[in-house]
Amino acid sequence: MKVNDQSFYSVKNDMLWYTVIQLSYLIIIGLSFSWMTSIIALCIAVVGFSLLEIINYLEHYGLRRVQKKSGRYEVVREIHSWNSNHALGRILLYELTRHSDHHYRANKKYQLLDYHENSPQLPYGYPTMMVIATIPPLWFSIVNKHVPQEMIELSENKNRHL
Repeated sequence: MKVNDQSFYSVKNDMLWYTVIQLSYLIIIGLSFSWMTSIIALCIAVVGFSLLEIINYLEHYGLRRVQKKSGRYEVVREIHSWNSNHALGRILLYELTRHSDHHYRANKKYQLLDYHENSPQLPYGYPTMMVIATIPPLWFSIVNKHVPQEMIELSENKNRHL
C-alpha cells in the first residue's frame, strides 16, 4: 500500500476487503442461525486451511528448483514434489498423492494422474504423513532421510551464496 501511496484503510486494500467479507459472513451466519454456528463455521475454516497448509508442506518439503541467471526458476518437473503410491491415501484423497504428475502436466485430470518412479516418494501414505507433519521432531527424523541428495546439494549451494 505504501508503494502505491495508499492508506491501509483504502478501498484498494484487498486484505482489508477479505477481512470485511469474512467477518460479514460470520455475522450473517450468527444472525441467521446462532452465534454458536458462527463459532462452528470459524472452527471448520481453521481445520480446512490447516489441512491445506499441511498438505502443501508435505508435498514440497525439502525440494528446490534451480534459479536461473534471469531470476526465473527452472521448469517444474516430476522431481519437484513428493508422491505417495499408497492405495488408501490415493482413494481417500482423489489421487492427490500423485502430486508430481499434477505439477508436471497441470492440465491433466486427477483421475488420469500417473505415478513417476523418479519423483521423491514419501515413506508412508498421505494420511499418515499429515499426522506426522504435525510433530516436527518426528517429521524431520523420518523425512530428512528421504530428501533426494540432489535437493540437499542445491540447498547447500544456495546457502553458501547467502
